[in-house]
Amino acid sequence: MLKHHTLLLTLVALLFSATGWSQQLSDKAFNPVIENPQYKKGQGPILLLDEAHSNFHTLDGRFSTFAHVLEKDGYVVKASIEPFSSEQLGKGKILVVANALNASNLENWSLPTPPAFTDTEIEAVNGWVKEGGSLFLIADHMPFPGAAESLAASFGFKFYNGFAMKKGGNKAIFSPGNGLIENVITKGRDEKETVTSVQTFTGQAFEIPKDATPIVVLDSKYELKMPQTAWQFEKDTPTISADNLVQGAYMNYGEGRIVLFGEAAMFTAQLQGSHKVGMNQKSAFQNIQFLLNIIHWLDGKLD
Repeated sequence: MLKHHTLLLTLVALLFSATGWSQQLSDKAFNPVIENPQYKKGQGPILLLDEAHSNFHTLDGRFSTFAHVLEKDGYVVKASIEPFSSEQLGKGKILVVANALNASNLENWSLPTPPAFTDTEIEAVNGWVKEGGSLFLIADHMPFPGAAESLAASFGFKFYNGFAMKKGGNKAIFSPGNGLIENVITKGRDEKETVTSVQTFTGQAFEIPKDATPIVVLDSKYELKMPQTAWQFEKDTPTISADNLVQGAYMNYGEGRIVLFGEAAMFTAQLQGSHKVGMNQKSAFQNIQFLLNIIHWLDGKLD
């Protein structure tokens, strides 16, 4: 069994090293219908999508479907291309930071992974949330947790700069009683929006402060691989149990709100060759509603 598991990890690593994450393209044909938009088109709050920190997911790139879904829900999605400051953050109601990187890791996904944000920026974001802003922080597998570790820590979260992987390589699909915690976000605005199935695609796992509420919790079937280089797993690669670690959580912080997720592909619709990754995959059929529910909570529409 161990030999089979090692072989599987090797094949996965070869797949991604051979094709490269750069080959992941947005699925332009994916065009979901939003039956009950929160706002009329273009009438909702401004959502700022960070593009100032060598982000792997951008408005015109891998997060184009993310933006498209929210625009159909009435939100105004804009790229944020300036360093974080009170002035810049004040231009929107919700800030989304997805897979930020330090420029030194842009073409080199190996340790070390320095912070993507300056101390001044972290202080600005923390203060902005405390005063009523809403932050959606997404940091996928290594090296992204290392780059966002300091920002997450300012709110009391502890990121692990590795890969959260399900033993045996099966799909990571969560449901009530199986890692998905029922809460205000999974319930949505009404029964039609209740989410009972969420799929993630690898990512990382983290620890949460006592004031945070978990959304997706891993169990002993998951482990954290901590390689020196992304997707390169060796016999001596450190591995720790991911049991009771979290892949998604939310928390009130001062007058503001925070949602953290350790996985980004679940909020995309991508193509890796002919393989679908994200909300366009049939087994992730409720991920669209889950994304809407998260944004609605950050917008104060779910309480």
